[in-house]
Amino acid sequence: MSETRFDRTFAILFAVMFVIAAGNTALQSVLPALGRSLGVPDSAVAAAFSVSALLWTMVAPFWANRSDRYGRRKMVLLGQIGLTASLFFCGLFLAAGINGWIAPVTAFAFFVAARMLYGGFGSAAPPAIQAIVASRTSREERTKALTLLGSAFGLGTILGPAIAPYLVLGDLWRGGPTIGLAGPALIFSIVALAMLFAVAHLLPRNVDDALSHGAASSYPSIGGQASGASVTAATAPTIEPIRFLDPRVRAWMICGLILGHAQAIAGQVIGFLIIDRLGVAPLEAIEATGLVLMMGAGSALLVQWGIIPLLGLNPRQLMLIGLSLSAIGCLATGTATSLYGIATAYALTTMGFGFSRPGFTAGSSLAVPQGAQGSVAGKVTSINGAAFILGPSIGVALYGGWRPLPYLVAAAALAVLVVYGWFSLRTSESAPAASPER
Repeated sequence: MSETRFDRTFAILFAVMFVIAAGNTALQSVLPALGRSLGVPDSAVAAAFSVSALLWTMVAPFWANRSDRYGRRKMVLLGQIGLTASLFFCGLFLAAGINGWIAPVTAFAFFVAARMLYGGFGSAAPPAIQAIVASRTSREERTKALTLLGSAFGLGTILGPAIAPYLVLGDLWRGGPTIGLAGPALIFSIVALAMLFAVAHLLPRNVDDALSHGAASSYPSIGGQASGASVTAATAPTIEPIRFLDPRVRAWMICGLILGHAQAIAGQVIGFLIIDRLGVAPLEAIEATGLVLMMGAGSALLVQWGIIPLLGLNPRQLMLIGLSLSAIGCLATGTATSLYGIATAYALTTMGFGFSRPGFTAGSSLAVPQGAQGSVAGKVTSINGAAFILGPSIGVALYGGWRPLPYLVAAAALAVLVVYGWFSLRTSESAPAASPER
């Protein structure tokens, strides 16, 4: 295969991964404002996050195993069909609610159903894409290529919320239906449809001859920074199965689960906090929300791609530093009263998660021998995804009681983890820097 042909194939697959993450997080960034403008309970908005994440987490391993049987190309197409249909119907039902064609609660119920298409079928694409790329690279180049591919998820979590405010549209024509906050979903459905056609017509059919395998990826979500586990699961052997409570990794799994929930709470409640703290209408809060989320995602990626490789810290140090920074950041976010204060505090919060998430991945990996790397990486991916199932609902429930409460609870949990991690986490003195991939 010529290099030109491979470059085109890789570019298509990279774009697919980017659109999956950007489309999902762009929609997530406007959901709090959408819920408020439609007058639906905040808990319904949290349910929209949770249902999609639950389905993704449940079926991602299923699709990863089925790509060998049904073909990689078909799985990529299936994932793109699920993404495109989900975004289109989400936008259509939201527009119907915005224009009063159906009741707001009915519109949001249909919206949640449309989100299930994404959670159920969108996860089919990433493992198949990994398998295609892995089969077209040498063993020496494979990890680098998969890491570069996975960076599309990280870029999507930054650019999705950053682009979303510009996709909030007015009337379709003078005096016609209002698109409003349904714009990000509808515009990204068009982008996803274009990618679907690109995959159908430009992705070579011989990719189904791939002998390599892919691994399930964590749900692409606001605040869900990359960790490297999916790359390890796709490239490492699974000779020895590892349990979640295996004594060698138990402390790491406990820390990963709790910090993941703290991260989900902090990320999913931020939109509501901005609306209420700034005292603005939901539509007017879109730009501020996009700015805060972009700063948060950018600070985490700066840590993972720039600071960690320079410092050479071991996983235990990464975890303890990250947990401490996130605890301080959560406390500051919960008490901030201005846009500058919220943005700065949230950036500090996600900076801490930028340290601790790779620490969790690398620490779990170093705790087991080579033959168990694939198994433990799969456990890490599952923990990362599971946090976004209940995390949003917990955060919104706490927020309904008292606005600062989600961040104060998250800060307290992270502070307790610092103490627990100090005594319980064990690691070697050196560890490879975690790659920026889920």
